[in-house]
Parts: sequence; C-alpha cells; structure tokens
Amino acid sequence: MSRVLERCHSIADLRKEARRRLPRAMFDYMEGGADDEVTLRRNSDAFLGLELVPRVLRNVQRVDLGCTVLGSTVRMPIICAPTGGTRLFHHEGEAAVARAAERAGTVYCLSSVSTCSIEEIGALGSGPKWFQIYVWRDRTILRDFIARCRDAGYTALCLTADVAAAGNRERDLRNGFAVPPRIDLNNALDVLRRPVWLWHLLTSPRIAFRNVEKHAGANMSIASVMEYISRQLDPSVTWEDAAWMIEAWKGPFAIKGILSAADAERAVKIGATGIIVSNHGGRQLDHVPAPIEILPEIVAAVDGRADVILDGGVRRGTDVIKALAVGAKACMIGRPYLYGLAAGGEAGVDRALTILQSELELGMKLLGCRSLAELDASYLRASASTIP
Repeated sequence: MSRVLERCHSIADLRKEARRRLPRAMFDYMEGGADDEVTLRRNSDAFLGLELVPRVLRNVQRVDLGCTVLGSTVRMPIICAPTGGTRLFHHEGEAAVARAAERAGTVYCLSSVSTCSIEEIGALGSGPKWFQIYVWRDRTILRDFIARCRDAGYTALCLTADVAAAGNRERDLRNGFAVPPRIDLNNALDVLRRPVWLWHLLTSPRIAFRNVEKHAGANMSIASVMEYISRQLDPSVTWEDAAWMIEAWKGPFAIKGILSAADAERAVKIGATGIIVSNHGGRQLDHVPAPIEILPEIVAAVDGRADVILDGGVRRGTDVIKALAVGAKACMIGRPYLYGLAAGGEAGVDRALTILQSELELGMKLLGCRSLAELDASYLRASASTIP
C-alpha cells in the first residue's frame, strides 16, 4: 500500500485524495447530485438523527460480521454498488473493484453501463457477483443480458427502477462533462495538473460501454453509444415488466430505487427477493427522503419476506450499524469505494473496504454487540441534538 493510502484513515480522507487526483469534471461527476443537491447532502446527514445506545460488560472479544444477503454469503454486510463508467476515475476500473470485493469477502454488483463486460468480471475469481439491469426498450437486450449473466455465474439481478428519465445534474452541465472526457481551453489547465490521470487516459484502451457495444454497434463512437443508451431507457416501464424479468431470471432478484412502503409491498408481491432502499445517491429526483429516513417504514412493510438493503449516504461503519439496527440486511456503497479507486486504484478500493470493515467491527464491540443478528432498534434512540 502506498504512503498516500496509509495516511488515509477515513472515507473522508480518501475523498480528499480523490479530489486532488481527478480533474474537476470527473470528480464532480462522481460526487454530484440533482438540482440543489438537497437529497445528496441529506443522505449522509440523516444518520445524525439516530444515536447509538451501547450495552456494557459483555464479552465482545469476537464479533461476527457475516451474513447472507440475496443468497450470497458475505464476511461483512457492505456491498459494492453498481457504478457506471468506472474507468473514468481510474484506468483499472470495475476489475479493480471486483477483485477488492472478493478479497474483502463481499459482493460486487456490476453496472449495465460498465466499462468492463459481464464476461470479463464474471471470470475474475470466485467471489459472488450481482448484475444491475434496466428495462430497455429493445427487450432482446434484456434477454441477452440475462442469458450472459447466467452463463457467467452471476447469482442475482438488481433492477434499477428510478430512471424514467435522467436527473438534472447541474455540475455536469456546467463542466461540459462528456464521455470520452473532452479536453479544451476551458479545462486544459485543470487536466494538465493531473498528469497521472491524463497519462492513463491517453495510454490505456479507449473507454467503452462493453455490455452495450454489440447492440449499439461496435463501430459506433462512444458518444453515439451513450445516445443509444439514453434512447433505450424506457419511461413506460411498469410492474408487469419487472414481474416478467423476475420470472425470466428465476433467481435472487432485487428492485433498486424504492422509497415507499407501498412500492416495497408491491415488489414483494411480484416475487422480488430484495428491496434496495435508494434514491440513486441523490442523482435523480431532489427533495426525496434519505434512505435511512424511510427505511423503518419499508422494513415494516416487507416484514421479513425479502432482504432489505440500504443504499445511500454510508460513510462510516456506524452508519452501517444504524441501518442494520433499523432492519436492513446490508448496505450498499458507491462513492466510498470510488474515492478509494480514484485515490489509489485497486489498493485504494482495498483501503476503503478495510476502513469500513474496521469501523464496523470496532463499533460493534463498543456497542456491546457480538453479531449482526443481535442488532435491533433497542440499540438506537432518536437524537435530541442537531449538532453534528
């Protein structure tokens, strides 16, 4: 591990290093949210509304962080969420994240718009892998993805349901964000100040959305492929489409982007085995609840009939503890491991996962809790203070 990473003792430290290494447009694409970014800030701040209530004089010499979620047995309840275009942040991309997740004993969920293919990631090691999927206008793409995931050994599918349209991400508009990254007079100085990132951009294989290429056309430019993807995202998707996908997959299936108890109830009724409570990292509709705020209602509605996963705002091991005490089975993280990736490649992802695992284990010991199964709402109370 590099000396830079050794000096990173928190996810916030990795974020600072990622910001130092990435051009502004790339960092803002990773970091930014929709509109005024109210939801983006709330996702993390909402954890402050819960306080932990420790129990003392308990034997916590050994703490068990393991659990099973969507049929995958993991050593810790922290799952690497799907993130698109990962090679924009570091040339090692999704492959680095998948390898780090396997070492950490957890799941990596590959994005449909990844820069590595289903098959490339599926062939990396034996760790559990899930695949994130949309409902595309051309249903042959869906059938192809489902068949490829089955052949490549993926164990679960996650349908992202909150992209009827792309969110209004004003940072990207102001920065003139584009894929592949565009260097012009407006950003040349900023990019040149990040020579390592620029060197790898220029000397690595071109960035491409590998899973979509065969459908969009291998000879199309990446900008044309992005337009193709935008046209394929279907705002007419209904619960019937999700039910069809569940039946076609015939395995663990989660619906991601649920923020209401009514939707959670309906998802369970059509056969979903996982509910991912998520607002897309604050990148879609602004002014919606933070996942931790709506989590109690959804856990109550699901009532043990599906695994509930929280996605959004996790920056500390204690955030994970709070979510699990409310009733989540696990938490997904996106930006935390991307900060690590940008800061130090695969070793940086290792560092991000190690930090969160260490914080989680320490928090459990100080809470007086020996296993995830012991966590419940008795370890929580509503905060009376608004002071961070």
